[in-house]
Amino acid sequence: MRSPTMTTGSRAADSADSPILEEAGESGSEQKPKPLVKYGELVILGYNGYLPAGERGRRRSKFVLYRRTQANGVRRSKHYVVKTPHSSEAILDASQHSISYTLNRNQAVIVEYMEDPDTDMFQEKATKWTENHEIDGLTTNGVLIMHPRGDFCGGSATCGPWRETSVGGAVFSLRESRSAQQKGLPCLAETNVLRDGTMIDLCGATLLWRSAEGLKNSPTKRDLEALVDELNAGRPQCPVGLNTLVIPRKLAGGGGGAPDLNQPYVYLHCGHVQGEHSWGKDGGEGSRRCPMCLTMGPVVRVCMGLEPAFYVDAAPPTYAFNPCGHMASERTVKYWASVDIPHGTNGFRAICPFCAEPLQGSPGYVRLIFQDNLD
Repeated sequence: MRSPTMTTGSRAADSADSPILEEAGESGSEQKPKPLVKYGELVILGYNGYLPAGERGRRRSKFVLYRRTQANGVRRSKHYVVKTPHSSEAILDASQHSISYTLNRNQAVIVEYMEDPDTDMFQEKATKWTENHEIDGLTTNGVLIMHPRGDFCGGSATCGPWRETSVGGAVFSLRESRSAQQKGLPCLAETNVLRDGTMIDLCGATLLWRSAEGLKNSPTKRDLEALVDELNAGRPQCPVGLNTLVIPRKLAGGGGGAPDLNQPYVYLHCGHVQGEHSWGKDGGEGSRRCPMCLTMGPVVRVCMGLEPAFYVDAAPPTYAFNPCGHMASERTVKYWASVDIPHGTNGFRAICPFCAEPLQGSPGYVRLIFQDNLD
């Protein structure tokens, strides 16, 4: 079985085979293409299944990874120390893939690479070191990985520790800050092999790896839309205006037009779902008193989370994130509220995976209470 070599040496678990970055339909073969072997998806946190401006070319909210028809990986063949690397046979041979590293004024290490039929590769400055004449290093701001504890599908997983992976694939504890020159301690018992639910943080973008096997056990977008239709079929009502509420699949842009009387809103301190009305506006800006329980707190529009890769089960969407209002299943919401995402140079915070909004309050979510379901 072929295995991938990721930008910093990460490898996908055997259940997902080897991922390579390739869009569907880019086989390049004029003959009838063979069925592509899907390894999984890399999904960017913060997008609810689509980019606001549309998915075009390489600008996508997710990347589907397939096995290449022919492996393009290389592996280390041999290395040796020389005094004049530029006159070395390996450097002068254009057909030989090699890299030279300068150790000091009088020494350099040349590493030759050979083709590796068992590896797929795709490409991605900073701390580096040599050990036994072999060189390794970290990217400037680090590539961090987090393997969940337990199975991602099913809702039993918990957030594991964040680690940093080197260019050569070694695993280390986190540096004091993202760009610190001193590397962390080696974690010899841990691996960079991707598993379903592994997260990769690139200091500016956080990716979720979902294996093909894991996606088979996750709800599809059609399943999620059916859950929305089922909720709307219950015809939930606003207790003030008595109008029927309709849960949208996408939120319309907030403009200065007339309010949508069918748009549901949730009171984030109590969870009651109601429509647009002016009752209870006796608090601060954005705060209202709930007519059902008289709790004062913020109110936000409700919208369905439609990116299937973020779900840990296929249960009904009965919870919403605070403060964005994205709905998801109970286990999905509680899992993401417990995951600390790297933020800044050395901070962490929980976010909504559908919009990347930092969660507020404790526990960072609320149970939804519709007027057709008061149990």
